[in-house]
Amino acid sequence: MSYNLTIDQGNSAAKLAVWDGETLVTHCLHDRLDPSRLLKLTSRYPLRGAIYCSVAASGATVINALRHAGMRVYELTHLTPLPIQLGYRTPKTLGHDRIAAAVGAWNRHRGEEVLVVDIGTAITYDLVTADGVYLGGNIAPGPRMRLEALNHYTARLPLVELDQPVELWGRDTCNALRSGAINGVVGELEYYRSQLSPQAVTVITGGDRDLITPHLTFQADIEPQLVSEGLNCILRYNEIL
Repeated sequence: MSYNLTIDQGNSAAKLAVWDGETLVTHCLHDRLDPSRLLKLTSRYPLRGAIYCSVAASGATVINALRHAGMRVYELTHLTPLPIQLGYRTPKTLGHDRIAAAVGAWNRHRGEEVLVVDIGTAITYDLVTADGVYLGGNIAPGPRMRLEALNHYTARLPLVELDQPVELWGRDTCNALRSGAINGVVGELEYYRSQLSPQAVTVITGGDRDLITPHLTFQADIEPQLVSEGLNCILRYNEIL
C-alpha cells in the first residue's frame, strides 16, 4: 500500500495530510516545515507522491528533499493541470490555497454550484459553477482582523476576545465590538449566499469557521481539511494524465 502527502504551507503554519486514495489517514500542523520532519513520515507511511502548496514561501528545499527520497512531487501553481477550469482574469495572482479549496469543494459536490468560504485571518469567497468553472471571488477581513483594525486605528476602542457569547445588539463596548465583528461576517456570508440559486451548496473551511457557522440561517457543508482534500484531488488528477 502507498500513500500521498499534501502540504499546505500557510503564513504561520504548515498543514500536512496523508491520504490513501480519497481517504484521509492522518493530518498534523507544524509551526515550521522541516524536511527532516517530513521524511520521518516515510518511516510510518510508504509515500508515493506529494503536492506542495504555499501562500508565499518557496517550496524548493522541501520539494527537493522529497524528490531525493524517491517521491513524485508537484508544486501547485496557476499552471498546474486542474480538474476544474480557471475563469479568473489574472490566474497568476490567484492564491494557491484558494485554487485548492475550490477543487476540494468541487470534488465534494460535482455537478452543483458551490460557494467556497475560507474563514481565517482573511475571508475568501469563491464561486465554482455546476460545470466546474472557477468564476472568481472576493476577499474580506476575518473577524479577528476587524477587531484588531478597530483597536489599532481608534483611540479608545479596546481589543476584545471572541470567546464570549454574541448578541445581536451589544449592550456594552466589548459586546458591541464582538457582535459587530461576528454578525458583520454572518451578514456578509448570508448576502453572498442569497445571490446564488436555492440549489447552490456552501462549503465552509478555515480556522475561524466555528465562530461564524453557528449563527448562519442556512445549512452549510463544514470541511476543516478542504484545502488538503483539494490538493489530494489535484495530485491524483495529475497522476493519471
